[in-house]
Amino acid sequence: MVSNKTSCMFLAIVLLVGLDGGSQTARAQTGAARQVVNEQIKTEQMAQQSQRRIDSLDDESTRMLNEYRDLMTQNDSLRGYVKQLDAQVRSQDEELAALNEQISQVENTSREVLPMMARMLQTLNSFVQLDMPFLPEERRKRLDGLQAMMDRADVSVAEKYRRLVEAYQIEMEYGRTVESYEGQLGERTVDFLRLGRVGLMYRTMDGREAGYWDQGQKKWVIANEYAEPMRLALKIARKQAAPDLIIAPVPAARMGAS
Repeated sequence: MVSNKTSCMFLAIVLLVGLDGGSQTARAQTGAARQVVNEQIKTEQMAQQSQRRIDSLDDESTRMLNEYRDLMTQNDSLRGYVKQLDAQVRSQDEELAALNEQISQVENTSREVLPMMARMLQTLNSFVQLDMPFLPEERRKRLDGLQAMMDRADVSVAEKYRRLVEAYQIEMEYGRTVESYEGQLGERTVDFLRLGRVGLMYRTMDGREAGYWDQGQKKWVIANEYAEPMRLALKIARKQAAPDLIIAPVPAARMGAS
């Protein structure tokens, strides 16, 4: 677009030419003036284009500067994030090393504990075999279950040990309790009475026969004189009568060698 100043200059030249239009010299001067005006117009157009390019470059520089600042801000944020990740990785490496050490200790402990538990189970099995024959099916089933569990790989060492200790506790509890239950004695169903681990008696369902287990001889002994005391003892064990003094066959204590 031509500026106002240029337009006025062009108008002045045209007026001069019009006053002296017949002069050859005037026409030559007019052509030269036009050429000057055209050059001036081109110069101003080029200046305007350059200014537009400068403005465009200035906008681009501002945009690039803003992008650079954003990138620097993101870089600082990423540096902080990476620093936190490094700390977490170091912590996880330390935890992993500690877990590997614990696993190694568990493996060593397992190699020591498993043989010990096998000996404990063998001892418990021998104890039950040598003990008075009360609740034979229940106790044998418990021991068989423990033996089967010891051979399983899907059961943890801790669970095996817990079950084994539980079996020991049950056997210990038998020595502190009085219990009555029905069971088989040969072909007959009888009432059994267990007095801790010091006495094991039986009484037929019709009450005509009574007896006890002789631990020394490892056999049942008929002793009908205990039929009535056992009838009372069965009521006490079943909480059908108040605790009372009863007569029961108890093996004499053995004196140790001096």
